[in-house]
Amino acid sequence: MERETAWKKYSPDQLAELERVAADYIDFISENKTERLFAKRSIERAQKAGYRDLAEVYAAGGTLKPGDKVYAQTHGKAVILAHLGTRPLTEGFNILGAHIDSPRLDLKQNPLFEADEQARLDTHYYGGIKHYQWVTLPLALHGVIAKEDGTVADVNVGEDPNDPVFCVTDLLIHLAKEQMGKSGNDIVAGEDLDILVGNRPLVIEGAAGADAADADAKDAEKEPVKALALKLLGDKYGITEDDFLSAEIEAVPAGRAREMGFDRSMVLGYGQDDKSCAFTSLLAQLAVENPERTSVCVLVDKEEIGSVGATGMASQFFENVIAEIMELGGCGGDLKLRHALAASCMLSSDVSAGFDPAYASVFEKKNAAFLGHGLVFNKYTGARGKSGSNDASAEYVARVRRAMDDAHVTFQTAELGKVDAGGGGTIAYLPAKYGMDVIDSGVPVLSMHAPWEVTSKADLYEAYRGYVAFLENM
Repeated sequence: MERETAWKKYSPDQLAELERVAADYIDFISENKTERLFAKRSIERAQKAGYRDLAEVYAAGGTLKPGDKVYAQTHGKAVILAHLGTRPLTEGFNILGAHIDSPRLDLKQNPLFEADEQARLDTHYYGGIKHYQWVTLPLALHGVIAKEDGTVADVNVGEDPNDPVFCVTDLLIHLAKEQMGKSGNDIVAGEDLDILVGNRPLVIEGAAGADAADADAKDAEKEPVKALALKLLGDKYGITEDDFLSAEIEAVPAGRAREMGFDRSMVLGYGQDDKSCAFTSLLAQLAVENPERTSVCVLVDKEEIGSVGATGMASQFFENVIAEIMELGGCGGDLKLRHALAASCMLSSDVSAGFDPAYASVFEKKNAAFLGHGLVFNKYTGARGKSGSNDASAEYVARVRRAMDDAHVTFQTAELGKVDAGGGGTIAYLPAKYGMDVIDSGVPVLSMHAPWEVTSKADLYEAYRGYVAFLENM
């Protein structure tokens, strides 16, 4: 059962729309590399599209009716958008769920140190990565520093062409005989992913030797390179070293996503797992005009580490927001909430492994996803006998197929590599606990979880079209 590439099917108008979506996508993922930024910009787009803050509606004693559009957010890292349909809320929702976090290096709480006249930042990697892929590439720092006085400083260094960048160093090949004999897991240890941030010492007149009475001057004399780094941070952000204790700073690959290939058919960029699916889900949610069933877009954090915490899918955020929407929509009550959730349909919008001919041995070709062949549906994920998987029912898969075919969406089905080759999971099993139908669907990706990942513009476009079809026709 072979499916033709989507590229052969497009009219000139569709190609123009495809390029508009891809250009918007490249700008968005280049400018919003962290979950905080993605959530903030998503809310801004929603507000421009007429969405109101659900918390403000509730506080004002307002109600919701068909056609109303609202959003909710928690901790600045997770967002839910809802567009109320004409059918009763108790009949359920059409839900797109994606995650907006991506693998990266997080700074530890006490990160800055000096070693042999080099200032470095200690990190703890986030999500599943190959350690060795994160050395010797330009890194940018994004995040926030919260101070005791309640103010919060935004950090963004390394993206502007005039900014400095940072990197994790590697051992030169001339001295790497022992290193090159190690397994891939051990070539670079996770604890050694320290970021080089400075080499110039701070010079304070009159602070040399025993004459230096000031404590700060003595510290500067002892670790002058670290001292200069702290001075520069203090000048720019008004912070002290202690403020790192209440900071969230992420190191991510510096630079914009780019068109890839002579034909410009692909996108090379950081964080496409899962921003390729989150962005197209957001676009689809905002594009739907008059839904029959209430359409919902869920953008959550922490998927890469198990969907835990207050901003992950395993939290009560999703359920609480839906309960509040139903209450304001005149359908309050726990039993009605349970019935509505059980009657809902969801696409767990998450990327799939794209077939890579360089590593064909780990794929089972007729059940693999190919770049350019459209939106991917994974009936199940998991590993070792589907462990940890949400296995969608045959009946639900048939309904999804019909919705895609009716809208002429190019799609394909796949599994995550050969049986026992590995595996992975998504957020799908979490909403499935309510009894709703859920299936994984998303964009195929090459080099998934690498600092730079590859997607096809055609697959991004078909994902957007498929998500619109799902919201409108399920």
